[in-house]
Amino acid sequence: MDMAAVPHGLESPLTAAVAKRERDTVTMVRDAVRRKSVRLAFQPVIQAERTDRVAFYEGLIRILDPVGRVIPARDFIDVVETQELGRIIDCLALEHGIAALRSNPALRLSINMSARSIGYPRWTNTLNAVIAQDHTVAERLILEITESSAIVVPDIVQVFMAELQDRGISFALDDFGAGYTAFRYFKQFCFDVLKIDGQFIRGIAHDPDNQVMVQAMMAIGQHFEMFTVAESVESAADAAWLAQAGIDCLQGYYFGIPTLEPDWNSCNSIRAVG
Repeated sequence: MDMAAVPHGLESPLTAAVAKRERDTVTMVRDAVRRKSVRLAFQPVIQAERTDRVAFYEGLIRILDPVGRVIPARDFIDVVETQELGRIIDCLALEHGIAALRSNPALRLSINMSARSIGYPRWTNTLNAVIAQDHTVAERLILEITESSAIVVPDIVQVFMAELQDRGISFALDDFGAGYTAFRYFKQFCFDVLKIDGQFIRGIAHDPDNQVMVQAMMAIGQHFEMFTVAESVESAADAAWLAQAGIDCLQGYYFGIPTLEPDWNSCNSIRAVG
C-alpha cells in the first residue's frame, strides 16, 4: 500500500500497535515506581584467571508487576530512558546500589545510568550525600554508561567523569561495540572498565570473525589501561577462549544469572579494578 495515500492523521495498524505498547510500558513502569516495586538483580563478574573469584557484581534494575513477576530492563528501559521516568529509574538504581554497598563492606558494585541523568537533582544529591558520609562507598562504586548514551553529550560526560573519578568512583563503558563511539571522544572519556557487547561474545570460541573483532577491542582497552570485561559468556568453550586471549573478566549466565537474592559470601574475594 502506498503510504502517501493514507489520509493525514490516520495511523497505520503497526504504528498504532507500537504506540500502544509504549504507552502500556510507561504505565507499567510508573505503576511499579508508585508501588515501590523496583529492585536490583545482582550478577557476578568473574576474574578470568581465577574463575572461582568474583571481581565485582553488576546491579541490574528490575521492576515487579502486580502479580510479582520480575520484568528485566530490556523490556522497558528503551521506552522510558528519554523521559523523566528514566531519570527516576536511574535514581532508584543508585539508591538501591548504595544500600547494598553500605550493608556489605566487601562488596564492589556497578550500577547502570544514562548520561541523561547527569545533573538530575535527585540523582546528584543522593550520590553527594553518600560520598560525604562514607568515602569507602565511592571507592567501591562503578557507574556504567552505555556507549550510545555517552556520545549524546560527550563534553558533559567527560567533565562529569573527571569530577567523580577524583572522588574515587570508577566508570565502565557498557555494551562497547554495539554503538558508534567516535574515537576522538573515546580518547577523552578515560573509562576505567571496558565491557564488550555480548553480540561479539556469544559463540566466540567457534567464530573467527568475532575473535578478530574482540581481540581488537581488547587491544583498545589495554592500550588505554582499561579493565576489560566480556559480557554474555554462556559456555565453557567461550570462557576458555576469552581467558586464553587475555580478557580480564567474564560476565554471563555461564557463571551466574542475575538474582534478587544474591549470596554475598563470595564478596570476600573481590579484587579492585580501575
